[in-house]
Formats: sequence, structure tokens, C-alpha cells
Amino acid sequence: MNIHIRKARPSDAEIAVPLILEAIGDIAEQMTGEKEPAAVQKELIQLFKREDNRHSYLTTCIAQRDDKIMGVMVLYSGADAVRLDANLVTWLREKSGDSIIIPPEARKDEYYVDTVSVNPDFRGQGIGSLLLAHAEHLARDTGFSKVALNVELEKEAAIRLYKRVGYHVAEPWEIYGGAFHHMVKVL
Repeated sequence: MNIHIRKARPSDAEIAVPLILEAIGDIAEQMTGEKEPAAVQKELIQLFKREDNRHSYLTTCIAQRDDKIMGVMVLYSGADAVRLDANLVTWLREKSGDSIIIPPEARKDEYYVDTVSVNPDFRGQGIGSLLLAHAEHLARDTGFSKVALNVELEKEAAIRLYKRVGYHVAEPWEIYGGAFHHMVKVL
């Protein structure tokens, strides 16, 4: 298949951000402080190009074949999430003047897969599985013994994929009022 997984670059923003938006849905409004789809995308592109938040290119991997981006994955340690989200909260407070709280999405001892999204043109080719295997490799390399992710209850195809590659539902989780399965894979 000859797919290369690499660290993202700021120049990937225009292609990577729409895939991230597809995966995170309405949560993007909370992360950007915007409601209109074009404004949400514009702000998420700016966050992607920065180095200090959960949606930075520094926390993103790209699955690529030749010059085509086939999928993206945003991931970081649960411990790093505290710092990344604190930076995001500061930015949102300065932007809106509102008191902002970002709910935790992972435990500090977990390597957290925030987002996995495969370009629709390449779905069904094992790209998601390759990205998740890469997450496991990164987790092991940084000393973590488990990888976690959250998935909306109605995303049955994603849940099947996660179970097939070894994740189990560890507990219910809530993010901005939405119900999720918190799924964990012990390495």
C-alpha cells in the first residue's frame, strides 16, 4: 500500500482541518468559540498552525501516499492535555471574555487519540487501523502502557474498528454534554 505516516506541518492545515472537523463535529464550536461553519474552520486552521494547543500540527500525524493526504490523527498524552487545554482556554477567554472550561478527555496516564479521520476517498483501505497502530507505537516510545480515545455512541462503524484492533469500552464519558464511550487499549 506504501502509505507513509509523518508528523504534520503547518502547510497541511487546509487539507487536514476539514478532516478533523468531520471527526469532531460540534465540539469544534467549543474549541474555536465560533458558530458559523466557515468561521469555525478558519479558527481551527489558525489553531492548527500554532504550537500550543491540542489541535496543533505538532500533535497531528498525517497518513500520506505520494502527495495525497489520506487521513489525519491528533494525539497527545493525557498529562500534556492539561497544558494544551490551559493554553486553549487562555486564547478563548482573551477572544470572548467568557469564562471557559474545557472538559478533560483523557486520564493523565493515557496516551490519548483525540481525533482519527480518513479522507472519504480512501476509506475501507485500512488507513484508520494504520494510524491507530502508529498511535500505539508512539505511546510505547514515550513510556505509556495504554492508549485511549472517546467515540460517540452512535458511531457504530468506528466502535467496531476500535474493538477489532483491541480497544474495549472502559467507561462512559461526557464531553460538552455529549455521551461517549471512553475506550482503552492496554499495550
